[in-house]
Amino acid sequence: MSERAPNQARVIPLRPPTARPGPSRPAPERPAQGRTPAAAPREPLWRDLVGDVLRRERRAQERTLKDVADAARISMPYLSEIERGRKEASSEVLAAAAQALGFGLGDLLSLAQDELARTARSGAVRGRGPSVPRYDGLCLAA
Repeated sequence: MSERAPNQARVIPLRPPTARPGPSRPAPERPAQGRTPAAAPREPLWRDLVGDVLRRERRAQERTLKDVADAARISMPYLSEIERGRKEASSEVLAAAAQALGFGLGDLLSLAQDELARTARSGAVRGRGPSVPRYDGLCLAA
C-alpha cells in the first residue's frame, strides 16, 4: 500500500534539484549588490518586430485595439499579445491585421525587415557578422 494520505498528491519535479556547491567546489562569484553582469545584446525576435510595427501603425492611425481586432476578425486580447510579441501569429492572422490597418502582408513584413536592418546597422546586435550576403538594392554584395 501507499505511505501517503489518500487525498495527498504526489509531486514529481520537472527539473532535477540543483547541486549546491560543496567544500570541494567554490561558490560561483556573484556581481556586487545592485549590479548585473553586462549581457551581450540579443538579436530581436521576429514576433517582437512585427508586433512593434502593428502597434506603431495602429497608434499612428489613432485606432483602438478593439477597432482593429474587430476589422481583422480576431480577438482583442490575441491582437494585444501579438503587438507585445507574446504570440507568434500565423501568416493568415498577420495578413488580416495588416489588412485591417490598410496595407498588405508584404508591407507589414517589409516594415519589420526595415526595423531589423536598422537595429543591425545601429550596432545594437553583436554577433559573428552576417552569414548571408547583404542586399544593397541592386545586387548581392559579398
